[in-house]
Amino acid sequence: MKIKNWLILISSLVVLGGIAVGLHTYNTYKISHAPEQITVGSMGSDYQVWQHIAKSKEARKLNLKITVKQINDGVQLNNATAEHNVNVNAFQSYSYLKSYNHENPKHKLMNLGTTYLEPMGIYSDKYQKLKDIPAGATIAIADNPANTSRGLLLLQDAGLIKLKAGFDALGNTDDVVSNPRNLKFKKIDDTTGPRILNSVDAALISNTVALEGKLNVMKDSLYHEKINQSTRQNINILAAAADISDRNKKDYQKLVTLYHDPAIQKYIKDTYDGTKIEVKKPVSYLK
Repeated sequence: MKIKNWLILISSLVVLGGIAVGLHTYNTYKISHAPEQITVGSMGSDYQVWQHIAKSKEARKLNLKITVKQINDGVQLNNATAEHNVNVNAFQSYSYLKSYNHENPKHKLMNLGTTYLEPMGIYSDKYQKLKDIPAGATIAIADNPANTSRGLLLLQDAGLIKLKAGFDALGNTDDVVSNPRNLKFKKIDDTTGPRILNSVDAALISNTVALEGKLNVMKDSLYHEKINQSTRQNINILAAAADISDRNKKDYQKLVTLYHDPAIQKYIKDTYDGTKIEVKKPVSYLK
């Protein structure tokens, strides 16, 4: 009887052990195959793009569960990302990120990957061509470091001014070394955009703001950025806190792959009339 009882006990333990292993395997399977939950912070037209992406079948294919949070201020959005209240943000150019990191050395962000170039344009309600802009004209330019330098580079590319050698993302109007038309610069809030056109001769307007003002940079600007070496730092990126783990970085970079999915790109092109030009480049390209 004792031997029989021991055999029954051993058999029971084996069965229970098998059940426990099975439950562990099942739970491990569930955890490893649960969708990656990522909060994306954005604004303007990018917010609309990521709302579409979050609901897309392409996101489900990559096993991603995306929540999109709207924060309509670039510095606040970057702060939220640095503090891990937002996992990834989608709104800024690489030069904007560099400027933010320069001003916030204890809360730096990292570049996860490129998305697109949204060309900045030179707009005017008074003139139809660049050559018509007169001497002494007033040009509205954004009053933040990243877009100030970006606007000046665009004016140089258009042949209106010349900047000092080595001009970079932290440059400003003091770095203009040649200004043959004696252009005057009026600094404005980035979001003013089209509303300022009736009070200046021309304005430098980012495409996000231009779209909100019903302007198409490819059709309505006098001149706009092209994809080349001088504009590579103006390419938009996805950003995350610099202190994230390697595992989180790998998870978040799935968003870069998702953004460049052909079906997502077709939606963006159709919706924004070609004003968001896809750029699929390695991070090293921007440096």
